[in-house]
Amino acid sequence: MTAEELQSLIAAALPCDHIELEGDGRHWYATIVSAEFEGRRAIQRHQRVYAALGAKMLTDEVHALSMKTFTPAEWAVEPH
Repeated sequence: MTAEELQSLIAAALPCDHIELEGDGRHWYATIVSAEFEGRRAIQRHQRVYAALGAKMLTDEVHALSMKTFTPAEWAVEPH
């Protein structure tokens, strides 16, 4: 899987202000900014992203996904 394919899957299911991906095709690191994360704990945010990937996680197309998730307000003050 390419970064573009992974980004498209996430963006199709979750409105995002920013998605940044790094990885080798199976192991990924993502930074995701979405208003849908407002009021949600980290585990709930991650579950939302995993739900967006659905079967891709179950079939091992995406073997590992480490992520940082932010609301737009959190992202505005996060050094990057």
